[in-house]
Amino acid sequence: MQRARVTPIVMLLGAGLAGAAEPVYQKPPKDILDVLNAPPPAAISVSPAKDTAILLQAVAHPSIEELAQPMLRLAGLRIDINTNGPHLMPHNVSYRLLRLKDASAEAVKLPAGADKLSAPVWSPDGRRFAFTVTGARAIELWVGETATGRARRMEGVRLNAVIGEPEGPFGRMGAPMVWMPDSRTLLARLVPAGRGAAPAEAKVPKGPAIQESAGHSGPVRTYEDMLSNAHDEDLFDYYATAQLAFLDTVSGKAAPAGKPGIYTSLEPSPDGRSILVTRIHRPYSYLHPFRDFPTEIEVWDRAAKKLYTVASLPLADRVPIDGVRTGPRDCEWLPGEAAALVWVEAMDGGNPKEKVPHRDRIMKLAAPFTQPAEEVFETEQRFAGLQPLENGKIALVEDYDRDRRWRRTMEVDLSKPGGEGRVLFSRNVQDRYHDPGSPVMETLKSGRRAVMEEGGWIYLESLGATPKGDRPFLDRYNLETGKTERLFECGTQGYETVEAVLDRDGKRLLTERESPAEPPNYFVRSGEMLTALTHEPDPAPQVRGVHKELVTYEREDGVPLSFTLYLPPGYKQGEKLPALLWAYPFEYNDAATAGQVSGSTERFTRLTGHLLLTLAGYAVLENAGMPVIGTPETVNNTYLDQIVMDARAAVKKAAAMGVVDAARVAVGGHSYGAFMTANLLAHSGLFRAGLAESGAYNRTLTPFGFQTERRTLWEAPDLYIKMSPFMSANHIKAPLLLIHGEADDNMGTFPINSERLYQAVRGNGGTVRLVMLPLEAHGYAGRETLEHVLWEELRWLDKYVKPEAAGAQ
Repeated sequence: MQRARVTPIVMLLGAGLAGAAEPVYQKPPKDILDVLNAPPPAAISVSPAKDTAILLQAVAHPSIEELAQPMLRLAGLRIDINTNGPHLMPHNVSYRLLRLKDASAEAVKLPAGADKLSAPVWSPDGRRFAFTVTGARAIELWVGETATGRARRMEGVRLNAVIGEPEGPFGRMGAPMVWMPDSRTLLARLVPAGRGAAPAEAKVPKGPAIQESAGHSGPVRTYEDMLSNAHDEDLFDYYATAQLAFLDTVSGKAAPAGKPGIYTSLEPSPDGRSILVTRIHRPYSYLHPFRDFPTEIEVWDRAAKKLYTVASLPLADRVPIDGVRTGPRDCEWLPGEAAALVWVEAMDGGNPKEKVPHRDRIMKLAAPFTQPAEEVFETEQRFAGLQPLENGKIALVEDYDRDRRWRRTMEVDLSKPGGEGRVLFSRNVQDRYHDPGSPVMETLKSGRRAVMEEGGWIYLESLGATPKGDRPFLDRYNLETGKTERLFECGTQGYETVEAVLDRDGKRLLTERESPAEPPNYFVRSGEMLTALTHEPDPAPQVRGVHKELVTYEREDGVPLSFTLYLPPGYKQGEKLPALLWAYPFEYNDAATAGQVSGSTERFTRLTGHLLLTLAGYAVLENAGMPVIGTPETVNNTYLDQIVMDARAAVKKAAAMGVVDAARVAVGGHSYGAFMTANLLAHSGLFRAGLAESGAYNRTLTPFGFQTERRTLWEAPDLYIKMSPFMSANHIKAPLLLIHGEADDNMGTFPINSERLYQAVRGNGGTVRLVMLPLEAHGYAGRETLEHVLWEELRWLDKYVKPEAAGAQ
């Protein structure tokens, strides 16, 4: 059983000796602390009616006490047993309604103490918005009225938010409710009434936990938080099982629908008469997350009577790595019809290694679901997305060739089975300079999402990558002629993105504007005229003295590279600073895409994480280019040689600029960047020290592949060993700081990686420190944790990098 734990909030396991005083959380200097805990920028959510938006203000970081709430780790989920929802629910503390017509604003009225708000879920007509408020013992459902700004609690409703909708404003956790097309009724997942106490664990085991395989191939990634025994299965059933109910947001009445079950998706049809229901059931797996469990995809009526079974799928335990499940997947309603479904089926057995003329096919079936489904289109490569237009007949369909990293967008007429798709866009997905943009979507009155289209024109928004940095743009594209017209493009001064297209001709936009010295604020743009909606102040004026610039250069084989250079306030020209190079390797097919610039130096300068070390006098080489170039099947054969070339080029360039002392440079990274860090210390003499956060260092622990590596350990044993810094721990002589969350939830980065690398480096006489962070997952969240991590990293750099004497300890 994955027991709920409450860890003392002052405990931190470090590299201390037995008998030493128990470590406690430390803080970095006050100037760093003040910036770290400054309020984050507000987020925005625009109503489907495009006349109102909600401004959401989050807290900078939750406290470690919040992370310490009792939690179960089951089937890939982290469950708060007090609230019956996700561990660490969204944490917004306030809502402000913005009227886009006159730029007026008002606070949404909430009672005192209601400070853990989710993102809003808008009704299709935009007149209402639903959201959750997380309390100490329950997750409440609230509904606000757009016209008045008033919100009220739905009495007697306790939401089950363990599993929510797979997409939507709640992000990875999903919303536990969905609006019906009438914009008055919510279909919600509730905690079943009278369910009793959670299953108690037997004091004496009834028997062993057993797994068995009957000889069928079933490779699986190294997932965290899986079920491990029968009691875990019972707990998963207890917390994930929900009672569906239709909730009238006007009268407050609740009408239960169907029997309690574990529902992973609920999707009302455009006419509101049917519900597409996806649910999972036993037998479960101890190796796979819940979305791989046996699945039923069904169409129900409003009385919860089953009208049609789309698919009854077994446990997905034989899916090839990078493959897909066989049978129907990606099932959804089409807009423009009362109740017509489309879904996708694999034609290659779900195996990307099979050589077939077509990998997937799109199927369609309309109410009353009495006829066989018909095939409407086949994709040559793996299906990658379907975005319908409002009429439901035309859709933009994407497929993806993993060998070429190539994506195509095609216009497909779903009303003409067997038709040919017309290719609109085709490019390498890593070619940011030639990205035409993504279609702007809108919510229809039926609640369905569709590509925004007017008179044959659709709208495309892109970050607008260029060799000098991103310049976001909005185009409109004529589906018939292929003609493109630019409606908006960010200038060379400042940074502005389109948050929403407010009218159908694309002339009125909601944008977010910022510059290196001006914090992000929201505006309504009509041509060149701007109307400010927000006036957020600078949360950390002391950061304005930081210098930031894009630096381009080449590695020795001619591959173009770049990094963003951060210099501390008060930097004096000609001064050579100690530095931190921070990076994350990516794989590419060719040098042209590998060298493309990402990001923009025209954005508001916010210092987070390792960038805060700039305030302590360090230069930071942020997002240093670390490409590994080659064919997908063998790209890692030269991984070590290439990252050393990448790192050498960055250090050489920074030193040539006269801003960095090449003898006083550290390297750091998170996750695969930490893996890179350990390898660079083992295989190059470029760096004085290393900072490695939450990495995987022994690739034999991820035997069925990692990152984009396709070969298994048994197919390429020498490669797995060569790339593992654990196997070269005897060569790591520069001081290495290892930091890892004790509750890491990322695939492959088990905490044992850092623990064993620490032992290996220590055992071979290296200088190393291990900091294990209680309660923290792959990305660190707790305020006290983040403060302590900065204290550790600054202390490490001050001790081993800042001293000018070579080899200073």
